[in-house]
Amino acid sequence: MSGKVYVVGNFKGGVGKTKTVTMLAYEAATYLKERILVIDMDPQGNATRVLAKTGNLDNISKSITDGFRNGNLTDEIVHVMDNLDMIPANTSFRNLSKILFDKYPDNEIAQISYLKELIEPFKNSYDRIYIDVPPTISDYSDNAMIAADYCIIVLQTQELSLDGAQTYIAYMQFLSESYNAHLQVVGIIPMMLRQGGRVDTRVLDQAREMYGSNVIDTIVNYQERLKVYDVEGVHMNTNANGKVEMWDGKAHQIFIDVLNELNDHEAYLENI
Repeated sequence: MSGKVYVVGNFKGGVGKTKTVTMLAYEAATYLKERILVIDMDPQGNATRVLAKTGNLDNISKSITDGFRNGNLTDEIVHVMDNLDMIPANTSFRNLSKILFDKYPDNEIAQISYLKELIEPFKNSYDRIYIDVPPTISDYSDNAMIAADYCIIVLQTQELSLDGAQTYIAYMQFLSESYNAHLQVVGIIPMMLRQGGRVDTRVLDQAREMYGSNVIDTIVNYQERLKVYDVEGVHMNTNANGKVEMWDGKAHQIFIDVLNELNDHEAYLENI
């Protein structure tokens, strides 16, 4: 096994990055039956909270902060459910810059490559590793981009989100050229706020003109059920007949479609 590492990003907040991380991780673990690890690098810990609720975990004492300080993330892995683990974040991870400087005061390359070094052993244990990061140009995004094989851009269909995506891609290219990283965009996921809305349609058209087939065909439309997962954790309820409830089915199917399309993109990139 040689697991792939994915960073999910955009330099605008509130576009659905964490939702994308948790849903893709859940679908890959349940639908594809792959071994998945989610690394939460956001001190706000939103992915950690959603996955804790998903796995009915009441108390989490482990954290990525301790792993970075100790130089070992293995002891910070928390089991969420079958095929799905996470490395949780907490607010103390806001001191990442200090942690990195204390470890490597005169070595910028070592600072931004630290996560890559720490997760290298996990590639033999997991098929996919998803990284959730804050929407900032920072040590968080630098470490995640250097560690990742592929970047998944989340594009909410509004002007500022497109600006954030453009900046993200430009910065990714800068890091790749400056530090000889091998990061590629595997797909741009459109998250449409208002289906058929004039602004939403215009922004999506602009993105497709700029990035072509990098923008996947599957559009994640606004769904109330996806908001429920933020509160209750990701789940798939069944009715009295043993069938998946309709709204759960719709919410999960859209991300299964996203996952399949991203896999097709990845297979293409691997073969060129």
